[in-house]
Amino acid sequence: MSTVMTRPGRLAAAGQWMQRHGGLIRGIQWVVVAVYAFLILVPAVMPLPDDTAHLWTNLTLAAQFVFWGIWWPFVLLSMVMLGRVWCGVLCPEGALAEFASKYGRGWAIPRWMRWGGWPFVAFGITTIYGQMVSVYQYPKAVLLVLGGSTFAAMIIGLLYGREKRVWCKYLCPVNGVFSLLARLAPFHYKVDEDAWRRSYKNGEHGHRVIPINCAPLVPLRNMKGASDCHMCGRCSGHRNAIALTWRAPSSEVVQLGDKQANPWDTALILYGLLGIAIGAFHWTVSRWFVDLKMFFATWLVDHDISWPLDTNAPWFLFTHYPEQNDVFSWLDGTMVIGYILATALVYGTVLLVLLMGASRMLGRFSFVRLHHLTQGLIPIAGAGVFLGLSATTLSLLRAEHLSLWWASDMRIAILAIANLWSAWLAWLVTRRYSERFVQRGLAMVWFAAALAVVDSAWWLMFWGWASK
Repeated sequence: MSTVMTRPGRLAAAGQWMQRHGGLIRGIQWVVVAVYAFLILVPAVMPLPDDTAHLWTNLTLAAQFVFWGIWWPFVLLSMVMLGRVWCGVLCPEGALAEFASKYGRGWAIPRWMRWGGWPFVAFGITTIYGQMVSVYQYPKAVLLVLGGSTFAAMIIGLLYGREKRVWCKYLCPVNGVFSLLARLAPFHYKVDEDAWRRSYKNGEHGHRVIPINCAPLVPLRNMKGASDCHMCGRCSGHRNAIALTWRAPSSEVVQLGDKQANPWDTALILYGLLGIAIGAFHWTVSRWFVDLKMFFATWLVDHDISWPLDTNAPWFLFTHYPEQNDVFSWLDGTMVIGYILATALVYGTVLLVLLMGASRMLGRFSFVRLHHLTQGLIPIAGAGVFLGLSATTLSLLRAEHLSLWWASDMRIAILAIANLWSAWLAWLVTRRYSERFVQRGLAMVWFAAALAVVDSAWWLMFWGWASK
């Protein structure tokens, strides 16, 4: 009993430590900025590695492994385990955006930037463009995609807000993904609204309340959950009303999901993470992609149309590295875009129909219920992106002739855990709308079918096509 009682206090103390050591956190951010700049700038001006290069002897391969083998997969994992600590403590793009905003124009945030569809659109465009230029393989593409995003973040910081992370709040390509995954985190900064109201009369610790700067523009008094909070610790203890606190990992999705429900989150989950992302991972191993490309190439030759087969596209539009025998024709590039979009349309629409069926089982159709149920897919969606990115990790390790006998079992285990987690969330969500076991059970049949559709995508990638 005593152990359980002390845990919340210890966690709150950790939040207070972060609040007191804000300078140290900012120092860590600048160290990460320096490492990030080195890894995206230096390899871009170095020769591409040859067949004799190794991870431990070639900076380009080492940077590729750091970015796509370690950095991004485990940033995603950290969102689920720690909330958006990456954003508030380590993200170089956020630190640079806030720094630029400190010395910028300070303009008001325009209405167009507040549009709710940017997280989905930015994720989709960045993911597809990354595949067009082979961002996982080539340092110039990394500089263009990641460096371009960082440059845009700084420009937005120079123009809008004052010491704020306007880019992170509205335009960051992964903000929406991070927001979804952070809803599963086991703790968050909780606001005691009664204590907040008392502070108007009593102050903070008996003294005048000192304003704080919430860089990601979260309305602290009304802050619910962890989806928008960057977990930087600056607000810990503010008005004696905010503290880092444990919570059930299901609580935000189940209890707040109906209030947070919106069509853009649903689009990001179904057509983004479970559509565009799957297509981006699929096309490199898809037998269907190869067959379709051969069909169209044959048709073009038969009709004496040769220009789509030309390989004169610049590297910043389609992959063009002749020295690596890696060159996209106009047909190749168009096929990549079309395949990703078609995959997103098919998977996203099938999942949407199945979730509409699940929602209908719980009573008269409701869009709020549909959006709420869709959030139950967050674990399997996040696990899929993690597995897709980790495929790069494993391919780099495989090139070093390391034994990967455990990879298949690890993938199965991750998918099993994610399926069970998603099913559990959906079961809890159904209880918000019906107490009838039969209704909830029928809804879960439809939801289980949706999980099976998602699993089919990863079966194809890791086992179906690989076995042929």
